[in-house]
Amino acid sequence: MKIIAFSTILLLTFSILSFGMPTFVHAQSNELPLSVGTDYPGYAENSEIIISGQVRESSLADYPQDVTIMIVSPNGTIVAIAQVSLDSNNQYSHSLTAGGMMSNDGEYVIKANYGAQKAETTFNYAGGSDDISTPPPPPPPPPVVVEEPEPVVVEEPEPILIAEPEPEPEPLCGEGTVMKDGKCVAEKNEGGGCLIATAAFGSEMAPQVQFLREIRDNTVMSTQSGTTFMTGFNQFYYSFSPYVADYERENPVSKEAVKVTLTPLLTSLTLLNYVDVDTEEEMLGYGIGIILLNIGMYFVAPAAAIIAIKNRINRN
Repeated sequence: MKIIAFSTILLLTFSILSFGMPTFVHAQSNELPLSVGTDYPGYAENSEIIISGQVRESSLADYPQDVTIMIVSPNGTIVAIAQVSLDSNNQYSHSLTAGGMMSNDGEYVIKANYGAQKAETTFNYAGGSDDISTPPPPPPPPPVVVEEPEPVVVEEPEPILIAEPEPEPEPLCGEGTVMKDGKCVAEKNEGGGCLIATAAFGSEMAPQVQFLREIRDNTVMSTQSGTTFMTGFNQFYYSFSPYVADYERENPVSKEAVKVTLTPLLTSLTLLNYVDVDTEEEMLGYGIGIILLNIGMYFVAPAAAIIAIKNRINRN
C-alpha cells in the first residue's frame, strides 16, 4: 500500500513539472537575440526620437561591445549613425532630434548591429507637417438692419471685420542654405562621428578626433561643394567603418597601426588651418590639393620606394 501511494505522488510531481517546462522553454525562445524599437511610430520635424532595445543574455559578446545604430532614409541615404553602450540590464537607449539630414518625407529604417546580431525597425517622418496652418478668417457678418417706425431712423452698425494675419516673408535663400551675417551659406546638418578615429584614439574627446570634427564642420561644410562631397563620402565611409572600429577594439595591435596610418592624413589637413576658404572655387582648389597630397603620401611615395629598392637589388 505504501509503495502504491509513493508511486502516485511521484507520478503527480512529474506531471506538474512536465506541464510547466514547455511554457518556460517557449518564453525563452520568443526572446530575440537583439531587439530595436522607437517610442512612437511617426515623428515630425524637431520631434525627439527615442531608440531603445535589448540584447539577449545568451547573445552577449565575451568583451565589452557597443550597439551600432544607423538610420537610413527612404532613398537609401544614411542620415545618422551612433554607437551606444549597454547598461547593467543589457539594454540600450539613444535619442536624437528629427530633422537635419532627414530632408525627405516617408518611411525611415533603423538598423541595429551588435556583433553578428542584426535587427531593424521603421518609423514615418512627416517633415515640417507639425506646423498647423492658420485657418482663414470667417467672413464678415451681413449688416444688421433694424426696422423702425417712421420717421425714426436707426443707423446700421458697421460690419465686423477680422484682420487677416500678415503672410510670413518668403526666405531669401534657396533650399539647403540659411542666412548668416547677410549671406546665404550652406546649412550645417548633423552627421555621424569619425568611428575609426574614435576607436583608434580611445574617445570622441581626443584632440585628433576633435580636430577632424572641426575641419568637417567649420571648413568643409561651410560651402555647398563641401556639403555635397561630405554627403557622398558618408555613404562610402559608414558602409564599412563600424566593422573596422569593432575590429580595432578587439585587437590593440590594429589600433596602433591605424594611429600610425592616420598621422599623414592629420598632418595634411592641418594645412587648412592656415588658409581662408570663403568661396566654392577655394574649397575645390584646396580640397583637390589635399586629396592629391594624400594620394602621393599613401600610394605614390611607397610605390616609388619599392621600385628604387628593387632596382638597387637587381644591380647588385
